[in-house]
Amino acid sequence: MKKEGDIVHFHLDELPVIPSEYAHLHLSGNGFYASSTLKDFPLRDKKVLLHVRRRRWVDESGKSYSRSWDLVAEGTRYSKEFAYFLKEAFGYPPDTCPIS
Repeated sequence: MKKEGDIVHFHLDELPVIPSEYAHLHLSGNGFYASSTLKDFPLRDKKVLLHVRRRRWVDESGKSYSRSWDLVAEGTRYSKEFAYFLKEAFGYPPDTCPIS
């Protein structure tokens, strides 16, 4: 966690656990993909940014694998839950809301 003015940054890395759908393959860790940034619920009147890094796995032939995540609401950089809240609470599409 890092505070920067009125913004709180959380840096989250995927745990080093091979995805169950690839359990039958012999995979080894191969670092991370570039982080994705998404906006989440405010925390004590501060904006919250989540910086998420997905792990990259590689098999013996060099082919890369990773988990498929669906964290962001379509057309936004908001978490699905936060985008739904903004739309329901204010009736705005998420990126046009006054608190975005």
